[in-house]
Amino acid sequence: MADLYLKNLESERRQLWATCRLKGLAKDTPERQRIAALDEAIAAHKDKAMDAG
Repeated sequence: MADLYLKNLESERRQLWATCRLKGLAKDTPERQRIAALDEAIAAHKDKAMDAG
């Protein structure tokens, strides 16, 4: 079964990363901070999935 939560997190991260690349945004912008938060959420979710299965 597809993990929709993980797919949504990764999709949002890809969209934000594309925006940051196009605009050349610095590391301290809210978009880049959100990417960092998404990276943490993705890693935590993958760790939880590995522990469960």
